Amino acid sequence: MSQQAGYSPSFKRPAEIMRMRRKRARSDAGAFCSPNSQGCAGRPEESDSSPLSVRSFSPGPLFHSQNRSGGGIKRRNPFANIENTYSPKKRSLSSNNDGNADTADGHKSTEKEGDDMSTKTECPGDVAFSARLSEVEKREHQDIFSKKCLTFSKDDSLFEEEEEDVKSLLLKSPQAIVPIAPASIAPPICTEYPADWSLKTRVLFTSPLSLLWAEHPKAQEEAVGLSHHCRAQFSTLPHSLQDPRSCSELRCAFQQSLVYWQHPSLPWIRLFPRINAERSFTGKSTPWAQDPALQQSLMSEWSVSLSSLYSLLKTRLCPFFYLCSYQFTVLFRAAGLGGSSNITALITPTTRGLREAMKAEGIEFSLPLAGERRMNREQQNLAPHQGGEEEQREEAQRCSELKEGEDCQAGDDGEKDGYNDDEDGSFSWLKEMGVEDKIKKPDSITMQLRKEGHAVCLDHKPESVVCVEGAHTFTLINFLINCKSVVAVAGSQAGLPPTLLAPMAFRGATMHTLKARSVNVKSQVGSTFQNISSLEITGPILPSTLHTITTLLRPAQKGNFSAALYTHTPTAVMNTQTTNQQCTSGSADLSGCGLHPASIRQLEQPLSLGKTALTHINMNNYSYTWKT
Repeated sequence: MSQQAGYSPSFKRPAEIMRMRRKRARSDAGAFCSPNSQGCAGRPEESDSSPLSVRSFSPGPLFHSQNRSGGGIKRRNPFANIENTYSPKKRSLSSNNDGNADTADGHKSTEKEGDDMSTKTECPGDVAFSARLSEVEKREHQDIFSKKCLTFSKDDSLFEEEEEDVKSLLLKSPQAIVPIAPASIAPPICTEYPADWSLKTRVLFTSPLSLLWAEHPKAQEEAVGLSHHCRAQFSTLPHSLQDPRSCSELRCAFQQSLVYWQHPSLPWIRLFPRINAERSFTGKSTPWAQDPALQQSLMSEWSVSLSSLYSLLKTRLCPFFYLCSYQFTVLFRAAGLGGSSNITALITPTTRGLREAMKAEGIEFSLPLAGERRMNREQQNLAPHQGGEEEQREEAQRCSELKEGEDCQAGDDGEKDGYNDDEDGSFSWLKEMGVEDKIKKPDSITMQLRKEGHAVCLDHKPESVVCVEGAHTFTLINFLINCKSVVAVAGSQAGLPPTLLAPMAFRGATMHTLKARSVNVKSQVGSTFQNISSLEITGPILPSTLHTITTLLRPAQKGNFSAALYTHTPTAVMNTQTTNQQCTSGSADLSGCGLHPASIRQLEQPLSLGKTALTHINMNNYSYTWKT
C-alpha cells in the first residue's frame, strides 16, 4: 500500500517528502518528451516515467504537459490514505486492470531504486494514450452493464436486455460480460391452491399491511356490492393497489364476496352448524316444537326451496348447495365440478339405518372410503391365520362391507342365502351326530348382529361417507323430502327443517352476509414485535367465497398474507375422490352459474385433498403454499 504511485509512506516526515519531490521533479525533467519531437527512442526513462502516466503526490489528476505550469492542481489532503481516497468504483476498476497495476509497480520500483530503464521502440506518449484508451473503454463497458443492459419487466420477475448495447459490447470486449447471478432467476410461482369443498366456520387472515380497508363499508359501496352479486357482475382490479382504502371497486367487490343465501332464516337462532349444536338452541324460543301445524308449514316451504335448488343445479344455474341437518350434511355439485361429468351428492356422516333406507328407495350409492378400509384389513390378514373360525369371520365381514358398497353382489347373494337357511338346515349336521341337545344353538338375532357388526362400526365416522351420482340424485331429493329422519323428533332442534346454503338465490331463500372484523395486533418475530393486521370472517364460508376473498387480498396486500382456516369437522371428507369417470376442465358450460370465472376454474379441478381439508394458506410474493 505504501508503494502506490504519488503517495508517501508517512506524512509525519516532511524532510523525506521534500526530498522525494525534488528527485521526482528532476526525473520528470530529464525524461520529458515533447510531442513534436521525433527521436524519442534513445532517451532514458522515457517510457515508464512519462508525465502522462505519473500521478502527482496529491490524489489529483494525472500530470501532463498542458497543466504542469498552470493552476487548478488539487492540493494534497494531509489526512488522505489509499483506503479513503479510492471510491468503490475505482477499486473495482483497479482490481480488473492488472496490466496497468503491473506498469504502476514498474514506475515505483524505478523511482525508488534509481535504476536505468531499458529503451523501447514506441514513444511514451503513444503508450500512455493506449493505456488511457483501454481504461476509458473498460469504464464504458462497466457502465453499460450496470445501468443499461438489465431492466425490470412489467411483472417484476424477469429481466429484459437491450440488444443494441449488448451487441456493441460483444463486438468491443466479449470478456467484459459479467454473468447474472443465479439468485436473480425467479423461483416457480404457484398461483392457485387446491379446491376445498368443506364448509368453514371461521377464517383468520393476517398480513403485514393494513386490512382496515375491509371494514366499515360506505352505504353506496355495500349497495353496489349487493347489486353486483345479484346481477353476477365482477369488477377488474389492477395487479397491485397502492392505497386499498381509497379503491372503491375493491371495497365493493369485498362486500359482494361476503353474500350467501340461506333457508330457513330465523334471526334469533344461528342455523349453522347443525351437528352437535344443541347449545346454540338451548334457551331459544322454538314455537314449532309443540305445534304440528307449524312444523308441517315449515316442511312444506322447505320442500319447495329444496326442489328449486335442485332445478337450478340441474340447469347449471347454481354450481352447488349444502343441506345441513342435525345428524348429517349433504353436498350437491353440478356436472363439471370436482372433476366429475355427472351431478354428484355426498352424504356424511351416515348410519346403517340411513343406508338401508336409501337402498329400500332404490338409490344406488357407493362408499368411497370403505375400499381403503378393506385394503388395510386385507394387508393385515396377510399374517398367519390364527384359526378357521376367525378366518371365516373375517371373510364374512369383508363381504358384508362389499355388500354395503355394492361391489361384490355375486358373493353377497350366496352368503345371504346361507344366513337365511340358518334356522332350516344349517345345523342339521348336529342332529345327524346326535349332539343337537348338548350344543346351544344361536338365535337368529345373534347371527344377524354378527353379520352386520362391521357395517355398524362405520357409523358416524369419515369412512361412512356415501356418494350418489347421476339420475339417482333426483331420487335422493325425493327421499330427503319424504324422509322423517332429516328432522329431529326430540331435543332442542325438534321440528326444525335442515338448513339450505347456496351461493346463488333460490326460491324462499334469504340473503345473508358474513361478518368481517379487522384488528391490528402485535406479533413476536424472534426477539422483536412486529405490527400485524388481521381480518376475521365468521359464518358458513362456502368454497367459492373463500376463493373470491383470497383473490381480492392478492392485489390489496401486494401478494403477502396468510390465512388460518377452521373447518366444520364432519364436512372435511367432502374432498374425497368420488368417481373414476373424470371430465376435462371446461367441458361443462358453467358460465351462467353466477360465480367468478377464476372460482369456476378452481372448482372444476379434480379432487386432490382426499379426506382432509386445508388448515393454512400462505401467500408470499404472489406464490401460494398450504397445509392440510
